[in-house]
Amino acid sequence: MDFSTQMNASESAKVSMQVDSFNKSLNGNKVKSQELGKDDFMKILITQLSHQDPTKPMEDKEFIAQMAQFSSLEQMTNMNKQFTNMAERLNSSQAFNVLGKNVELMSAGQTIQGQVEAVTGGEYPQLLVNGSYYDFNTLQTVYNTKGESQL
Repeated sequence: MDFSTQMNASESAKVSMQVDSFNKSLNGNKVKSQELGKDDFMKILITQLSHQDPTKPMEDKEFIAQMAQFSSLEQMTNMNKQFTNMAERLNSSQAFNVLGKNVELMSAGQTIQGQVEAVTGGEYPQLLVNGSYYDFNTLQTVYNTKGESQL
């Protein structure tokens, strides 16, 4: 038996057309990204494994290295999501800590002083001072009840 590892031009064109058609059916109306994700990595790995020469299989070391890269990519993606969630919660927690405190805010080039009457939670917390809401990131100084700065 003779197993040829090369395709002729017509076979190559046919396979290329089938792959393009398959990819279009998978992608649908997705927006193309310039970054490779974990799904792209798996597609490359599967393609590589399915097209390797059976008489010369991929070295175990190479396969293990690629799987380690995939695992690292997935872990970094999960960590990034967790850090984002943690940052949102910290921002919200810090905002609630100034509730009832006298503060100084800088908004539109003006200094606003007053007591924090209410706080909104979420990704971008806001402080209600003197009847108006201000972004938490405009906070400059927090005073205790005696007027001493706590920042």
